[in-house]
Amino acid sequence: MHKVGFFICNGHDALDLAGPLTAFNQVATAVKHTPYELHIISQSGGQIIGNAGLPVLTKPAGQVELDTVLFVGGDISCMQTSANIAAAKQLTKHTPRVASVCTGAFLLAETGILNGRRAATHWRYMSQLQSLFPLIRVDGDSIYIEDDGIWTSAGIVAGIDLALALIEKDMGQEVARNVSRLLVVPYRRSGGQSQFSAMSQMEPESDRIRIALNFAREHLVEGLPVERLAEAARLSLRQFGRAFLRETGETPARAVERLRVEAARSRLLDGSESIEQVARAVGFVDSERMRRAFVKLYGHPPQSIRRQSRLLRNR
Repeated sequence: MHKVGFFICNGHDALDLAGPLTAFNQVATAVKHTPYELHIISQSGGQIIGNAGLPVLTKPAGQVELDTVLFVGGDISCMQTSANIAAAKQLTKHTPRVASVCTGAFLLAETGILNGRRAATHWRYMSQLQSLFPLIRVDGDSIYIEDDGIWTSAGIVAGIDLALALIEKDMGQEVARNVSRLLVVPYRRSGGQSQFSAMSQMEPESDRIRIALNFAREHLVEGLPVERLAEAARLSLRQFGRAFLRETGETPARAVERLRVEAARSRLLDGSESIEQVARAVGFVDSERMRRAFVKLYGHPPQSIRRQSRLLRNR
């Protein structure tokens, strides 16, 4: 029996807990027996109130010897108390497999276990995590990451993706696939969270502008003049230009550049393509154009970002 603990704090997000908890629980349905023993735990046990006001009854963190512990995300300030940090340090010291969901990475980071490792969190908080914990290499694109036995996931529903990956590690691909079918979720989502990051930051109000942005994201390698985006949105050029700027705060050209830079950054961090190959793959005219766009958005050229990534990976 593999014992899995879900560590929660006041202000935790209900779906950060319920998503992975349900995934592990559904394994029993998929395999017709119960391979996991599930425990919801907290620093001192008792009733813990989530950010939606739902009370959850928990066991004290030290009461059960665990095989896996997941630190559940939610209100960052609530989880960063000295008592929670002390409990987290004890759990990471004595539990063979450690993971976090969403902003749970902030509590995990307090233990020092993420130093020198790649880690994921919700795209909205990745800059904050990187600033507070500079020894961590925060990955802004991955849905989840496993680095030397430490697992972290992006925001909210990504906890289900993480749980499916852990189930696959324990039980095999077919079991994890069957669990995903029971949950009616994709077994493996394509793309990373950067595609949601740029889209979410622009937050268009109308369906037509969202259609244009989705079209751009799916055709980055191609030429994307404003006329083509206006056609995708089924608006006149003049209507489209005004609506796009009003709803996103950016020009169409700037938005396309942002989408291309984020796609390029993901390829630089995770692949072995040359800078020139990456530039062509995401639709930049040449590597110099991509370099200028990187400096504008991130403050560093792509070569510097790749170099830093490799240094941290080889520590």
